[in-house]
Amino acid sequence: MFQLYYDHAARARDDVLSGLTVAFALVPEAVAFAFVAGVNPLVGLYGAFLMGLVTSLIGGRPGMISGATGATAVVMVSLVALHGVEYLFAAVVLTGLLQVAFGGLKFGKYIRMVPYPVMLGFVNGLAIVIFLAQMDHFKVEGADGIMHWLSGPPLFTMLGLVSLTMAIMYFLPKFTRAIPAGLAAIITISLIVIFGGVDTKSVGDIADISGGFPAFHLPAVPLNLETLWIVLPFAVILAGVGLIESLLTMSVVDEMTGTRGQGNRVSIGQGVANTVNGFFGGMGGCAMIGQTMINVSSGGLRNLSGIAAALFLLMFIMFGSDLIAMVPLAALVGLMFMVVIGTFEWGSFNLLNKVPREDSFVGILVATVTVFTNLATAVIVGVIASALMFSWKQARHIYAIREDQKDGSRIYRVHGPLFFASVHRFGELFDPANDPDEVYIDCAMSRIADHSAIEAIDNLAERYKQAGKHLHLTHLSRECVQLLTTAADLVEVNFSEDPSYHVADDKLA
Repeated sequence: MFQLYYDHAARARDDVLSGLTVAFALVPEAVAFAFVAGVNPLVGLYGAFLMGLVTSLIGGRPGMISGATGATAVVMVSLVALHGVEYLFAAVVLTGLLQVAFGGLKFGKYIRMVPYPVMLGFVNGLAIVIFLAQMDHFKVEGADGIMHWLSGPPLFTMLGLVSLTMAIMYFLPKFTRAIPAGLAAIITISLIVIFGGVDTKSVGDIADISGGFPAFHLPAVPLNLETLWIVLPFAVILAGVGLIESLLTMSVVDEMTGTRGQGNRVSIGQGVANTVNGFFGGMGGCAMIGQTMINVSSGGLRNLSGIAAALFLLMFIMFGSDLIAMVPLAALVGLMFMVVIGTFEWGSFNLLNKVPREDSFVGILVATVTVFTNLATAVIVGVIASALMFSWKQARHIYAIREDQKDGSRIYRVHGPLFFASVHRFGELFDPANDPDEVYIDCAMSRIADHSAIEAIDNLAERYKQAGKHLHLTHLSRECVQLLTTAADLVEVNFSEDPSYHVADDKLA
């Protein structure tokens, strides 16, 4: 009993400390994404707090961290620029309702249809995006108002502190795991900078994060159809982007922890969190794979870690803004660099010559599109590319074995699926002009899959009819028979179902 209590307390301690580490990393991310969306930094911070808290309370993936993200921020920027922040809040509310409906209809299971090469490209592309996002911290605004790269002593100081942060995070776990390495690195670098008088950029140089508890606020927009048509396109895109990133992040955590999240519950949790955001002045968001990686690698494997991260973030906003303002950006940059190293699938380089070239191409394509557009677009492109390449490969596998019978008829034993990609090849397998009067197509090793296949069969039957000959389909599966029966007005050909076979039983003898 005492051992059980000790284990429970130890896991709770890991969750709380991991949540504290994540909260430190959330501050600059939320502020940066608020700037991207064109809203006040507090809108981004409130969004991160509410997303993290609500999803951890009702979401279906323990250990996953949600907050304001760049993937959703880039969608919001044009809405804010054209109509103002109040329309953003209305769009976030509608986004949440759409996501709740998605989960309620149990569509979350379709994340399983995302091929592994797409997942690999998603992870690698996101690691590159996280890395590139840190480059802005190596720039400083010049007297001309233009951002310039750091140089000289400021650059060497930044690089030195980043390297020290990464070294602490790498070596500390080899000695002890009593405290998350990321938290230890942040505290150590902060003490060195503060008490050593080191001149370097800090969180306070980005923005003032002080504020109060988010207050309930109805979006100040007209409640009419015009408003709906303005916010609906943005809400649909936000819902899609958020769900794709959240469900893929869930899949990454599943693989890391050897457990399985609940996709539909994650979708509902994301939706409720976004709806709450819209009513409390937050910018909304979705799952954050970078912060999730920090959380899981720091030992935060339960929902308590996400709740702790959200509450610590709120405490920073309400009571600790002056202390957080002194945290050097170099420590947070080093932390994110370690996330990049841990997120990127380095083993994917070894797979280039070991997996089909099509899969390698899809992985590289998804990673590239992720870097230059956004995650949702990349995943959709990857799934479409995978489906098309799979269809092309399957289309090449259809063939027929021709057998002439004693009664003068001819049988074509077709092998391979008949669907939209293989219909052209299918039509080339037959010779109506030179075939006998009675031709049979044996479909025991084939399947009629779609409308294109039905149309191909009808066209083939018409060719035989014009030649004064008869075409018959045999050994169709029950699914094929049902498909052809339903399309009776579309196809004119004789067909028969597979014969039914029964297991012999001695008791019947």
